[in-house]
Amino acid sequence: MRSRRHAHTRASFARRLVASIVLVVAFVLHVASAGSSGDYYAALGVQRSSSSDQIKRAYRKLALKYHPDKNPGDEAAASKFSEIGNAYEVLSNDEKRKIYDRYGEDGLKQHEQQGGHGGGAGDIFSQFFGGFGGFGGGGGHQEPETPKGQTIRVDMSCTVEDIYLGKRTRVSRDKLVTKAARGTRKCNCRQKLVTRQVGPGMYQQYTEQQCEDCPNVKLVREKIDLFVEVEAGAPDGHEILFFEEGDALIDGDPGDLQFVVRTQEDKKRKIKRVGNDLHMTMDITLVEALNGFSKVFTHYDGHKVKIERDKVTVPYHVLTIKNEGLPKYNQFKKFGNLVITFQVQFPKFMEKHQKTAIAKTFPDENVFKKEFYATLS
Repeated sequence: MRSRRHAHTRASFARRLVASIVLVVAFVLHVASAGSSGDYYAALGVQRSSSSDQIKRAYRKLALKYHPDKNPGDEAAASKFSEIGNAYEVLSNDEKRKIYDRYGEDGLKQHEQQGGHGGGAGDIFSQFFGGFGGFGGGGGHQEPETPKGQTIRVDMSCTVEDIYLGKRTRVSRDKLVTKAARGTRKCNCRQKLVTRQVGPGMYQQYTEQQCEDCPNVKLVREKIDLFVEVEAGAPDGHEILFFEEGDALIDGDPGDLQFVVRTQEDKKRKIKRVGNDLHMTMDITLVEALNGFSKVFTHYDGHKVKIERDKVTVPYHVLTIKNEGLPKYNQFKKFGNLVITFQVQFPKFMEKHQKTAIAKTFPDENVFKKEFYATLS
């Protein structure tokens, strides 16, 4: 009996030891791969410090927006719906959220292998909304809408380099928040239909406003810092949502804060974005235009791109180099093109002997033009 008890104790200790080792390994893997996987908080547009109620409301809003019944045949919406479902499954569960905060996705996978489990995005939606009317024929009870503050939209200026590499930047802003104040106030006001008898067999109906007494609050401005992450290749006009990070609303939910990506031209290097392509203007000398050239362009991440021609290059000639443009958003290792327009820098002054040399080199202007344009074919 004692030997069996010792064997059971040793087995239990071994299981706990293995579980601890697995979590340590998961933590190491998470640190090593930080930034390579999706961020559940970013998926829902909430901060890591957000409350459970904020996470719940954020999921509700996004789930209604991206539900497949509202976006039939839209693969991007279906993917987003699955993404926010996975995020909510984790962040709405206190145990899973703690594991995710500490060990990341790898830790969650190990947790599930040890007995943890969860449903898919569709299951979460059904449990959360209880057959919300308009989706899947459920026709359940719809909760009354809570007033919500206006969405604040802010243009976020990004350089071409920011879009190529991606960036994470701190943004400070003053926002309206509610603070406790003296006294009480009327809150949760609603209209109620009242019937009153005004005489024998005579009744009058009218609406009456009914309110509750709540602790008084006031709106004040408070400085906050947010970290905004722009992913590599983010499209121009791409929206980054921060749920309920807008201004507070008395007797309602705070509004949302939305950053809109705006790409600025790289004037120093004469580069601008056109979709996923980078359009660059490159200056070459007249000698290079006539004799050919070989140049090296250092890209934003430091790798070298060789640009060369052995033919005559006319002004505004366009050269396209495949796969040297911007990363394609959410497409692994796919890039746009680098489109180069050449501008020939002609000399402002020529000596007489130089003019004579050119005249001797090209005695027949028509023949020169014929040979010149033949090089472009």
